[in-house]
Amino acid sequence: MDFESSEQALGPRSEDVLPATATAAVKVVIVGGFGVGKTTLVGSVSEIRPLTTEETMTQAGVGVDDTAGVERKTSTTVAMDFGRISINEELVLYLFGTPGQERFWFLWRGLFEGALGAVVLVDTRRLEVSFDVIGRLEERGVPFVVAVNSFPEAPAYPVDELRGALDLPANVPIVLCDARSRASSRDVLMALMRYLQTLASAHQG
Repeated sequence: MDFESSEQALGPRSEDVLPATATAAVKVVIVGGFGVGKTTLVGSVSEIRPLTTEETMTQAGVGVDDTAGVERKTSTTVAMDFGRISINEELVLYLFGTPGQERFWFLWRGLFEGALGAVVLVDTRRLEVSFDVIGRLEERGVPFVVAVNSFPEAPAYPVDELRGALDLPANVPIVLCDARSRASSRDVLMALMRYLQTLASAHQG
């Protein structure tokens, strides 16, 4: 076998190579309760083939994982999802999707290390699964935006009602999204970047 050709075969695909123009990289985490669409969002928006650690759900999770409202879900993230998106020619976001089940939350410490901000993905049918997630972000002092993922037959609430139900400060952005849509998911990430810029400007002032 030709050594040079085999080395090329093992290397990254051309579309996975970091753009030569990139000068800054930011780590962002995508968090939320079980089954809210984190893997879907990372997969839809990533410009590289996303890394996922989804496994088939087994009897081991029965009575442990709260599957209320997502009974038809057959797989779950057990470590993390990873993707990448270029916001512009210079800025690249590295996306880390966290597992939703509480039994995997011990992995969060490493995933949050060095993260500049977070997206909290919520499902209006099961807002309660987001309470502990938001609480953990607030404890760690990680800035975040809330993205309301649109699901079929999910109830729609005014933003003010959602803010009250989630007990969010007035300055935390709430945006609507469809995690299946690349454009919509990118808009969520842009909302986070704008929020982080606002916080940085306020701190400097």
